[in-house]
Amino acid sequence: MKTIIISSLFFFAGWFTITTVQAQVRISGTVKDHRGDPIIGASISIKDSYDGAVTDSTGHYHFGTRDTGSKILSITNIGYKSFEQAIQIAKQPITIDAVLKEQVDELRAVTVTAGAFEASDRKRAATVLSSLDVLTTGGANADITATVKTLPGAQQVGEQEGLFVRGGAGYETKQFIDGTVVNNPYYSSIPDIAQRGRFSPQLFKGTIFTTGGYSALYGQALSSALILESIDMPDRSEATFGISTVFTGGGLQKLAKDKKSSWGVNYGYTNVWPYFQLLKTRIDYFHMPEFHTGEANFRFKTKNGGIVKFYTSLQVNHLGLRREDIDSTILKDAFELRNHNWYNNVSWRENLGNGWKMNLGTSYSTNYDIIHLQVQDQQNKPQTFNTNQPWMTGKIFDLHLRQDLSQVKAVFEKKLAGISSIRFGSEYWYSYYHSLYNQYQNTLKDNFNAVFAESDIYLTNALALKLGGRLEHSSIINKWNVAPRLSMAYKTGKGSQVSMAYGTFYQKPENTQLLYTTNLGYTKATHYIANYQKMANDKIFRVELFYKQYQDLVKTSPTYNNNGSGYAKGIEFFWRDKKTIKNLDYWISYSYLDTKRDYLNYPNQLQPNFAAKHTASLVTKRYFTKINTGFNFTYSFATGRPYYNMMQSNGKYIIAEEGKTKAYNNLGFSANYLTSFGKAYGVLVASVTNVLGQNQVYGYNYSHNGMNKVPVIPTVNRFYFIGLFLSWGVDRRQDAINNNL
Repeated sequence: MKTIIISSLFFFAGWFTITTVQAQVRISGTVKDHRGDPIIGASISIKDSYDGAVTDSTGHYHFGTRDTGSKILSITNIGYKSFEQAIQIAKQPITIDAVLKEQVDELRAVTVTAGAFEASDRKRAATVLSSLDVLTTGGANADITATVKTLPGAQQVGEQEGLFVRGGAGYETKQFIDGTVVNNPYYSSIPDIAQRGRFSPQLFKGTIFTTGGYSALYGQALSSALILESIDMPDRSEATFGISTVFTGGGLQKLAKDKKSSWGVNYGYTNVWPYFQLLKTRIDYFHMPEFHTGEANFRFKTKNGGIVKFYTSLQVNHLGLRREDIDSTILKDAFELRNHNWYNNVSWRENLGNGWKMNLGTSYSTNYDIIHLQVQDQQNKPQTFNTNQPWMTGKIFDLHLRQDLSQVKAVFEKKLAGISSIRFGSEYWYSYYHSLYNQYQNTLKDNFNAVFAESDIYLTNALALKLGGRLEHSSIINKWNVAPRLSMAYKTGKGSQVSMAYGTFYQKPENTQLLYTTNLGYTKATHYIANYQKMANDKIFRVELFYKQYQDLVKTSPTYNNNGSGYAKGIEFFWRDKKTIKNLDYWISYSYLDTKRDYLNYPNQLQPNFAAKHTASLVTKRYFTKINTGFNFTYSFATGRPYYNMMQSNGKYIIAEEGKTKAYNNLGFSANYLTSFGKAYGVLVASVTNVLGQNQVYGYNYSHNGMNKVPVIPTVNRFYFIGLFLSWGVDRRQDAINNNL
């Protein structure tokens, strides 16, 4: 009886299974991407049903269903848009072949990197440098420009301020803060002595150094743009104080309890008199360099998630120095400078809804220089000369120079399909330039207008285009220009991509040139760039090819005109590794530059005196947790730069003598020790420039007759710095530890 019951159960179970299988309808097909490649692991299901399957290694799937009637077949996979199709289930098998479109998202999409080194807190940023990198680069002394010089494309120019990029002069690189241009980003020029930047790296959360092919949102920079974005809100309230061998200062930053607003003030005083009492300089200062800097900021968040930021900085400095006169063995040249600089910036970033964003910015700056130049005897008494000695009378003058710049800029952005977007806007600059040279006065005023548009088009996660352009007009030269920009990026693999960029860039002649004539046009440069970049496991490798063609450069001889021309071409490499060796961060950069230009008083196309063919840097940062100390070394090298003695002959300039300087070698060092004093967190910093004591020669100055030749060298062979920086409220030491000082 038991056997009969068991046999009956198996019979009915088998009959039920056969009946169920026979009642199912088979659904099958393939799932591929737009390139025809199979998609593995895609999920296929009938909506509101438990029936479904996943694709195998060939992209095929199949399953059975007992559902009938009208249904929706759904196919999904991470990284792709969902696929849905209506089906009618009856008795016949159904075959559905699907092609999934890639879902373009911000984290996986390619970014255009040609010509740009970016560092910021954005998730998609190709981070190369951070603010902490600037603070801890050996020998850079927390100067943004000095740190950027360790990247490929920038030249090691030590006798004048500015960024000299890919064959471009220093004034061909412009700096922007929160979208608006900075008129005087460096302290006022002193003959043969480079000046540092006015702004602290701690003001900024994002830095983009473009060696070419930069965004259409920016203009009037022939070679390069350094784009800085200020921080939004501080992490918390804090007080700071610092004291060093050359300066002292402190500040207060207050964050509201609801973290929706903050304000802050800072003051710093610099005087190198104590320093030069211990370590002598090659220059006779009759007034030691003295600087006062006051800063204030205010920020608040809007109801719709936007933010308004205000920053102001007032700087006052005074210095005076004497040097031996190059045209005499007994006389001296006395140079005195007084400078007042006031910079203001207001920006408003807002979400307008429906995919719209707004960025408004306005800035105002005024810079006032008072320069006195005298020729003095051995008793420091002023001398006068006959008019038949113009090379001597030209060294005696009083110059009062005022430069004002006001700017208003509006940028609107609209999100398109996926993460594609379009940006457009306009900007207006009003510049005022007034000079009083002895009894001669000159005033230049310019109303500059520009409109621009730029789109980011993401065709897939692997392919993106950036297309834009600018239309500009300057009233002082009364000319228009149209500047197209185009770049693209294609992802070649995980973490790797290729980018290309093309663009036309214009720049007004310098004010010192427009003082002679306003009958000049824009100078022009056309950029062509190709780039490969690989990022993985805290490692970055970049190689970039570039070609730049200069047109309409300003010539000063025999008359002022736009007949100048030139080119720059080369290859650059960059490698950074923060992973291979524990607590060791290093990067290596190399640039090869072939450039010539015919401009100013050059008789023909020559390699400019600021350009070296080969430039390289090695930057290392090693942190030792047991002793809370970081050691940082920077070695920079550049082959010799050309120098020329231009002399007039029959109304034309000829090269009376030319040559090349010795190679540039510089080893910089800094150490950072983390400690605490009661409730204060402290960082003790020590640094040395030119550790090995190399005799640097930047070029040569010549007397009016060419008989006396004097090398241009640094004011000191080495510069030593020791400072203690304290903070209350925020432990800056932990930032240093986390980022491996």
